[in-house]
Order: sequence, then structure tokens, then C-alpha cells
Amino acid sequence: MLLPHLAGVLIEKIEQAGTGVRIWARVSAEDGACPSCGSRSRRVHSRYDRSLADVAMAGQAVVLRLRVRRFFCDAVDCAVRTFAEQVDGLTWRHGRRTSLCRSVLERIGLALAGRAGARLAARLGLAASRGTLLGLVHALPEPDVGTVEVLGVDDFAIRRGRKYATLLIDAVTHRRVDVLPDRKSETLAAWLREHPGVEVVCRDGSAAYAEAIRHGAPKAVQVSDRWHLWHNLAAAVEKCVVAHASRWSATPRSAPKDRRWPRAPENATPAVHNLLGRGVGLLECARRLGWSLNTVKRYARATSAEELLRPPRYGACLVDVHRDLLRRRLAEKIPVTRILAEIRDRGYTGSATLLVRYINQGRADPERTPPSPRRLVSWIMSKPQNLPDHVRRHLDDLIASCPEMTTLAARVREFADILTQRRGGDLDTWIATTRADALPGFGSYLNGLEKDHDATVAGLTQPYSNGPTEGVNTKVKLLKRQTYGRASFALLRKRILLVE
Repeated sequence: MLLPHLAGVLIEKIEQAGTGVRIWARVSAEDGACPSCGSRSRRVHSRYDRSLADVAMAGQAVVLRLRVRRFFCDAVDCAVRTFAEQVDGLTWRHGRRTSLCRSVLERIGLALAGRAGARLAARLGLAASRGTLLGLVHALPEPDVGTVEVLGVDDFAIRRGRKYATLLIDAVTHRRVDVLPDRKSETLAAWLREHPGVEVVCRDGSAAYAEAIRHGAPKAVQVSDRWHLWHNLAAAVEKCVVAHASRWSATPRSAPKDRRWPRAPENATPAVHNLLGRGVGLLECARRLGWSLNTVKRYARATSAEELLRPPRYGACLVDVHRDLLRRRLAEKIPVTRILAEIRDRGYTGSATLLVRYINQGRADPERTPPSPRRLVSWIMSKPQNLPDHVRRHLDDLIASCPEMTTLAARVREFADILTQRRGGDLDTWIATTRADALPGFGSYLNGLEKDHDATVAGLTQPYSNGPTEGVNTKVKLLKRQTYGRASFALLRKRILLVE
């Protein structure tokens, strides 16, 4: 009962041996089975002792001294003359550890890999080097791929920016199926041809994976990931918000008019491109237009005005760290002079003028402070009922201040309904309406939806998504960092497939 893995042996003696425990035992069976032909024999050839490392007992290392027998094989047609007996679930040929000890070391090796696993094993009374642990992990059998009907595909970085691999999972059971050594289209297509039966493939917007699925599993339905669709929509919304920042920021609750965000000159990109088309150099363009060379280079690299849209940068203020205290004191009608003295006691080193300007600009009032473009995008992309009342009122004022912002919010909410209610059939109508609105920043997003039209409609209709694959990908990052990103692909692949 205390040592169930030793049920097949008779324990003769347990003694203290140095800092560990030694168990003397012998096999309880009367005969042995030949590993070659399977016949059983009772004719004993000889006896000898085996020393097997076992799991620790009360924190002490355990060594099993097992007396085993070598039998004659009496089968006439068997090529084996003699054989050593083995105990099921305890020993194997040439093994130096019990099966339980080996299983524990395999779990440690899978969880922590080499050096970290060896340190933990030593603390648990299981002496094993990092090479031993890695060898045990490599020797583990890989799970059978089987038939996968709904496949999830995603890539992950082995070395960011240099080497990538492809992760395959069962999108229904979340079982890890396989790991491919790269993210090339040919590799995934070959895998799909070797493993028929895939009916649905969930993926992101990768063109390489889309091509691989068309060649490797042409009958499979490609499902674009809904999270990526929503994330890319947020990027388009941010460009549109930045393009109209000068209008929605001029509402009564916004900052004063002197806090304007820099705008690109009108027709800047065509002007630069026209000069370059006539053979004018960059330096000469800068001289003729009166701009800096870096500005001319930025317009020259841009293929459209939308690429120049970017959020403004905000500088930090010395009062920001005391904003919460300032808001409370203003709500309590405390004079500014007393507030200044209090925050100076808390480490404020700025002037009184800076504090007064901070208050007059409304930056201490969350309902008067103009949000950053990204904050406004997050408000637009959120459900109105999930926003606080003062944020919802502020958002309504900002949207109503600009007709384009009103249209933008309406299109975002329409797309959210299509996504959450699985109405992929309404996508074409939404694309046509949004394209007619001519919202800045939406051109490339709408082109991407039309280019990957079938997969996008399936992603907005099917119940499957690439979310489970992204979750496994997050766990892969942990496994990779445990080995400081230096593990071989074979070891990383084994741990991805076998770690629970």
C-alpha cells in the first residue's frame, strides 16, 4: 500500500545507507517470460543484483537493490539462449532507474528542461544531470496526429525577426497536433497533403498560409480570425480619428485652441512626388518647398496621404503624478494656494503658474480633458453600456462635434453587430456603405477584406476562431523563455507537444 510500484517484488530489508535509503528486494514471480518468443521458463541460469534509483522517500534518496534471475529459454526455435527477468511497471532492459523514477524525471524535464530541471531533481532527492533529463525528454514518444477536422494554424518566433515556426492544433479539443520548422507555404501544404481529413482551417490574415491551404487542402473552408479582423479595424479607426482630430478636439470640453496637433501641409505628398518625377533630388525638393530633408523623405516614402496619419505625441507634465490628489482637492473647493503647498510637500518641483495653467486647461477634470486618439478609439470600439456615464457623455459630445466621427461610430457598431451575431452575409453591404463614406484610413482595410473575402465571411459566420491557437501560442512563449530562447527546435517541439 505504501509502495505500490514495488508490488511485483518481495521486500526483504530496508536500511539507512549514508544520507539515503537502501531497499533490498527480490522478484516474487516463480518463472520468467522470454522477451523474444514469450515462452515462460523456470530453469535458472544464474542470479545477480541490480541497483536501481527510485523516487525519494521523506526527502531521502532511495536505491533499490533487486536480486534478479537469468533463465534458460527452452523453446527450440528461439534464438535467445538465456534471458534476464523483468518486472512489469518497475524495470526494463539496461535500465538504471525504476519506471516511477523515470516518469518523474520525464515530467521534470518537460516542465523545466535541462539545468533548471536538474536543480529541482537534486532538491527532490533524484540525482540527474541536465543531459540525462534532455535525453529522457527526447526519448518520449510523440502523440499520434490522428484525424483533425478543424485545424488551427498560427506562427510563433523561435528568434524574433530571424526564425519562425508554425503551430498546429485541433481547434475543437485544443489538442496540440504538430509543430512545423518554418512558416513557409510549401511546408504547411505538404503537411496538409500528408494528413487528409481537414475540413476547416482557422488562420490569421497570412497570405502564405492561405496559399498553403488552397494547395494542400483545396476543399477545406478557410476561417479568418475574428480577433485580427477587429484589431485591424481598430487600426483603421485610429487613422480616421487622427485625421479629424482638429475638429473633435475643439468641443467645449477639449483643451484650448493653442493645443493644436501638427498637421501635414495640404497636397504635401503629391507635391514631393511631382518634383521627384521631374528628376529633382531630395535636397533640391527641400530647398524649393522650404521643408527639412527628413520631412521630404517621409513624404517621398509615403504612397498615399493615409500613411502619414499618426497619433500625436504627448509630453509629460510635473503635475500628472499629483492629478488624483488635485482632483479631490478641487472637488472639496480647496484654494489653489493650499493645493500648491500640499503637493510641494509631496515632491512637486514645478511653479505655481504651471499648476494654474494645468487647472485652467481642464486637465485635472476627467470630463473636460480631451482624450488622446487611442483613448478615443478605445471608447468607440467599446460597448456604450460598458463605459462609465461621464465617459459615455464625453464620447457622445465628441462624436456629435464632427459628422465624420458620427459616421465612423455608426460603422464600427454595425461591424460589431455583424461580428457578434455571426451575420457574415451582411459584410458586402457594410463594405459598400463604408467605402461610399470615404473615411480616411479605411481604404487599405476594406481592400484587405475584399481580397480575403471568403475567409472573412466564414470567420464572421462560423463558430470557430483562432483564439485557442493564440492561447497555446502564449504558452509556447513561456516554454521558450524557460530555456532563454536557446533550446533546439527538436527540444522545443517535444515540449510543446507533450507539456500539458
